[in-house]
Amino acid sequence: MKKITIDNYLDSHYIHRSNWLRAAVLGANDGIISISSLAIGIAAASSTREPVVLATVAGLVAGALSMAAGEYVSVSSQTDTEKADIEREIKELEEMPDEELNILAQIYEKRGLKSETARQVAKELTEADALGAHIRDELGINEISKANPIQAALASGAAFLIGGVLPLLMILFAPIKEMEYWLYGSTIIFLMILGAMAAKTGGSDIKKAIVRITVLGTIAMGLSALVGYLFGVNV
Repeated sequence: MKKITIDNYLDSHYIHRSNWLRAAVLGANDGIISISSLAIGIAAASSTREPVVLATVAGLVAGALSMAAGEYVSVSSQTDTEKADIEREIKELEEMPDEELNILAQIYEKRGLKSETARQVAKELTEADALGAHIRDELGINEISKANPIQAALASGAAFLIGGVLPLLMILFAPIKEMEYWLYGSTIIFLMILGAMAAKTGGSDIKKAIVRITVLGTIAMGLSALVGYLFGVNV
């Protein structure tokens, strides 16, 4: 029988995937919906394929770069905040160690430990790694939740490209007169697959994920097509 350790026990859970999975699902979802919605809106007002292809390729490139850059800036801001809090914690541990020990003990007591036990745990963890204990238990920062800007940017940008290529393939090969309907049908299928894959990877409910992502995607595509019909411009 394989011996269970804390490392392989944690590896069996899904939470360590949350950071990159969130960015990847967001990117793929945005890629599918954005490119499909853009194409549907233009196709609804166009009688030729070229304007639709040109607009969607431009949207695909710009969207992927924008997603990657936006994710990097956003997560970098989170990282900067984490670093600032850690620097502050280092200073407080140097200037008022007793107060910091009391804070740590109070945290453990609020989590259910008796007062004496909480203080003993706080003392032992402080002796072992004071900064690590405060970063983890006071600030709530750990290796799982710690922000990684590059990972998030790459996951989001690459996922947007992959997601956006799917409707682009439909745009290249679907009949121009019925393109909106081909895009509607295929995009719903793409979203259902994405929802199922995301739920499977994250260990969540597959049906719930499929319904959520499909309903929101359908609304977005419908509104985009409506804009195209309202303008009624023949391109």
